[in-house]
Amino acid sequence: MKHISELKPAKAQPRSNAKVMTDALPQSSHPARRNERFGFPRPQARNAQSAQRNYERYLALARAEALAGDRIVAENYFQHAEHYFRSMAENPN
Repeated sequence: MKHISELKPAKAQPRSNAKVMTDALPQSSHPARRNERFGFPRPQARNAQSAQRNYERYLALARAEALAGDRIVAENYFQHAEHYFRSMAENPN
């Protein structure tokens, strides 16, 4: 097992070209979603069937990981399932 000092992330190095990269993107006069600038518009409403399917999938994955004894991964899957559960509640289509 690694020591705690080995698990700590390395100190982040400042990026000198960060400002240059943000100036390289074209600016639009109206606020657009991130992917629309690059020609990939997102659908306005998500499919309720896919939300239901994803909810059930993540719930099954979470239960399987909980039975296997990995509580951390199970909690992650439960959080994903909760996201889709909330999505279904918002869009009762």
